[in-house]
Amino acid sequence: MGKKIMKMKQIILTLLCLPVILSAQIDNTQTITKTGTSIAQFLKISADPRGAAMGNAFVAMNGGPNSMFWNPSGMASVHGIEVDFVSHDWLVDMRYTYLGLAINARPFGVLGLAITNLSVPDDLVRTVEKPEGTGELFNAQGLAVNISLARSLTDRFSLGGSIKYISERIWHSKATSWAVDVGALFIMPIYDLRLGACISNYGNDMSMDGRDLKISVDPDPDNIGNVSLINALYETDSYPLPLNFRIGISGELIDTEKQRFTFGIDAIHPNDNTEAVNSGVEYAINEMFFIRGGYANLFREEAEENYSVGLGLNYRIWQSSSILKIDYSFTNFNRLGEVQRLSFGFKF
Repeated sequence: MGKKIMKMKQIILTLLCLPVILSAQIDNTQTITKTGTSIAQFLKISADPRGAAMGNAFVAMNGGPNSMFWNPSGMASVHGIEVDFVSHDWLVDMRYTYLGLAINARPFGVLGLAITNLSVPDDLVRTVEKPEGTGELFNAQGLAVNISLARSLTDRFSLGGSIKYISERIWHSKATSWAVDVGALFIMPIYDLRLGACISNYGNDMSMDGRDLKISVDPDPDNIGNVSLINALYETDSYPLPLNFRIGISGELIDTEKQRFTFGIDAIHPNDNTEAVNSGVEYAINEMFFIRGGYANLFREEAEENYSVGLGLNYRIWQSSSILKIDYSFTNFNRLGEVQRLSFGFKF
């Protein structure tokens, strides 16, 4: 009992000191934040309610298909086949959908496939001459399809990576790119704390192209004798993907047969915003009922996403080895309102 109390005291001391250490490395007083300078912003939306409920502090956690978003190496803990499906309303009437599949393909490792889609509902096409609408409708979509591979090199160290195809479309104009994610997860000999790191969305810049950019212009409107109109194209700028580097630590403050209390702390360094820290906890009862909470964007000024809470249920189907997973999260986005996520998954 004395050793357990000492272990808990040391872990709590580490947790209390870590935010101070991280905040010392984070300087958000810079005047240039690069906010809004990257494309494909839908790649930054949390993929599942479990990670979102823990304040997006999930880079050092083991998971299922959802790990392809946080850190693909965390998918190495999958033993059979797992499926996750998430579909919920996003901000300003948008719709977010995530479908992930992970298969343990021994001896190669765990293979994963994920599809992410953010859709914008139809809206009126408006012009200067017809501000109430031309009678046409337009919509927009963000789509990402990625293939992942995770493998445990030892019982304490795993690596993972993803290759993803990214597309953004606004009406008839489209931008595409390819990107990679690379992550690692290490179980430290100190109380089995997990240390995770991941770099996401490393790829080429994207620029819009399509028939919406075609125009007809008069090259010399002052000269009546020239060709009146010629076809031309608007030249669009290229923008980088939302590159993000995460490093984090997680572990168990309580880990018995009937209950588990897990914490997670992540430090994030994006290319289009200031640094921040995410933190969260998960309390499990018999690995069947789960209560979660967290806070995102600590030390980041003017951030909308902040606290989150959530619940989870793992239900064994008809006394078989198959498990139904249901997860729910509520995230506050300050002036933008709130986002509620609900996911369904299966473990075979």
